[in-house]
Amino acid sequence: MADLTIDLNADLGEGFGRWRLTDDDALLSVVTSANVACGFHAGDPSTMRRVCELAAERGVRVGAQVSYRDLAGFGRRAMDVPPRELADEIAYQIGALRVFARSAGADVAYVKPHGALYNRCVRDPAQAAAVVEGVLLAADGVPLPVLGLPGSRLHEAAGAAGLPVVSEGFADRAYTAAGTLVPRGEPGAVIDDPDAVVKRSLALARDGSVTSIDGEAVQVTVRSLCVHGDTPGAADLARRVRAELEAAGVRVEPFA
Repeated sequence: MADLTIDLNADLGEGFGRWRLTDDDALLSVVTSANVACGFHAGDPSTMRRVCELAAERGVRVGAQVSYRDLAGFGRRAMDVPPRELADEIAYQIGALRVFARSAGADVAYVKPHGALYNRCVRDPAQAAAVVEGVLLAADGVPLPVLGLPGSRLHEAAGAAGLPVVSEGFADRAYTAAGTLVPRGEPGAVIDDPDAVVKRSLALARDGSVTSIDGEAVQVTVRSLCVHGDTPGAADLARRVRAELEAAGVRVEPFA
């Protein structure tokens, strides 16, 4: 049985200039942790500042959502970045967000990779180690927790470096029998039925389990549950997920 405490996180600040993808204001009234885009896959200085200010006002933890440098592809295209360069870019993104978080009276509380980088770090020890090196470069004396998939190479590298690791689950993504995410390009990878998302949220939070795309029960113990902010009706779905979790006796509170 999983611990009956869960964090709700969402990817926020995913806009650029006049273009906005996520309903940051609405989602920040529901989630407990905000994965703020740091400018490499989405986000710009003014967006980062605005989201940090809103998050601080509402007691939502600010996390740096770091990515490959890929604005055109929204950070979802596979890239091969030399490890030292990737480490520098991770530190750069965290440092940029920290300026705005601190100006709002908060701070960067954790780090989560985005998109292609997230998935690459599940299996690639070199890229995972580079992300951890970047987190350490930007640590500023504070060991930042790393949010990621349980059993990933990222968590292995972070744990070996003395960084706290936080296991994340996805109620709106399909899982393989191995406990990894089904690639977005494959049929059924994204679950868009709200009832199914709510049911899976409860199973992850209460039972530490999820049904794989092949119908198998997979044990996935998580401390944070991601509700994607770029899906249609994301805020309404997040409200429903939170309400159902709390009705089931699950405390919804930040991990950091």
